[in-house]
Amino acid sequence: MAKFILRRLGASFLVLLGGSMLLFFLVTISGDPLADLRESNDKNKDYLIRQRTEFMGLEQPWFQRYGVWLGGVARCVTLSCDLGTNMNGTDVGSLLGNAAQSTLRLVVLATVLAIVIGVIVGITTAIRQYSGFDYVVTFLAFLFFSLPVFWAAVLLKQYGAIEFNDWIKDPTFTLAQIAGTAVVLALILQGVLGGPWKRRALTAGVTLVFVIAAMSYFSATEWFRRPMLGIAFVIIVGLGAAVGGTALFTGIRNRRVLYATLGTVAAGAVSHIIVVPLLIDGGWGTIFGLLPVAILISGAIGWFVGGYSRRAAVTLSISVAVIMGMLTIADVASRHWASLLGLKPRPISTIGSETPNFSGGFWESFLDKGAQIILPTVVLTLISIASYTRYTRSSMLEVMNQDYIRTARSKGLSERVVIVKHGFRNALIPITTIVAFDFAGLIGGAIITEQVFGWKGMGELFQTGLNHVDPAPVMAFFLVTGTAAILMNLVADLAYAALDPRIRR
Repeated sequence: MAKFILRRLGASFLVLLGGSMLLFFLVTISGDPLADLRESNDKNKDYLIRQRTEFMGLEQPWFQRYGVWLGGVARCVTLSCDLGTNMNGTDVGSLLGNAAQSTLRLVVLATVLAIVIGVIVGITTAIRQYSGFDYVVTFLAFLFFSLPVFWAAVLLKQYGAIEFNDWIKDPTFTLAQIAGTAVVLALILQGVLGGPWKRRALTAGVTLVFVIAAMSYFSATEWFRRPMLGIAFVIIVGLGAAVGGTALFTGIRNRRVLYATLGTVAAGAVSHIIVVPLLIDGGWGTIFGLLPVAILISGAIGWFVGGYSRRAAVTLSISVAVIMGMLTIADVASRHWASLLGLKPRPISTIGSETPNFSGGFWESFLDKGAQIILPTVVLTLISIASYTRYTRSSMLEVMNQDYIRTARSKGLSERVVIVKHGFRNALIPITTIVAFDFAGLIGGAIITEQVFGWKGMGELFQTGLNHVDPAPVMAFFLVTGTAAILMNLVADLAYAALDPRIRR
């Protein structure tokens, strides 16, 4: 394995080197970096031209400039990278750091959501092939996949920002809105769950009553201006994750795992009472300091209670603890939503990744940045979900028709075991490649999305450098995205070995 990794890294390094040389050459011949100054009427035009020539090294041929850039990149080995300066003399390393931070905030959440939702929906549609749910999801997948990004972004800015900001001043629902939403959700949920008509009618009826009651309560209490999740909500979701995860991955009859996850929920409920006051006065240091504590406690519960299913118990216990931890953070953040509205009555802006000169505390700033990331995240998630759903469905259907699946069923294994342990794991093998390259591509920045929402990310850095015939920012973009592509491709190869034992031999 080590020999394979070194061989792949060596080949990838040569590809990266050749690609960087070609890109540097193409950027330098794509235009005149002094064109705007040559046409200027500024009295200091000659000085500005000399200054830019010095910053960009235009007195040297392109290959010497490339050699200087490559020498600066080579210093990254000693953690002293020198990526040069842009046409204005600004250090490209600082520009890259700010751009990468902005882009990672945007794409990581969108990618994780798209993978999780897309894989779950894809597996569900494959299991329920040719059902009404399958047809609806297929239609929506093609619809989202073909959506023009700029058009969807503009619609979200109108209805997700401007209209929402108008509505949040008086967040109430009319009777028509409550009734319409309840009917639509009832029809959707009964179609998703399926079954005989009595089961469908019961599902629709329960959904109808629940949605009407919930929306009426939210409207009467103006919950959207003063939200609070509370410990009861955290415990209920934790119990659902514990029981659902146990039933899905080990079976509800595995009492060891069930007791371990339920014990984690109990520990999480006690921790919620202790941790909330600490989080209210804390920040990122408190959050990341409590994370390993939660993992250790939940892992210990799974280890000592899990018995013969210790590995599954530890994994599921940690998963439940992480979910409850995230809900605790959401609970604390929701308590500061009213404070954010006091500082910023229109919480969702249409431009930028955060509010300039924001004067709120940690949690108000946390909510402000979270509100700004919602709309671009929704755009990227919807488009990515479509491809993950289709790929997962196709892969799962192919696997479920294999001979070893029929053999597993003929041995009397439950459908849960057949799907989760035999079908799902093998269906993930082709999906791994798509996930790896998709994530590497998104790190390069969603240029259109960033431009519409005014994010200063990797895409904007690349576009600005290319428009001004400035190779330094473009090469910094290439260095990050090219390295990410190589590393993610290597991660995909290692994931193959983890998923398929035949590759390890």
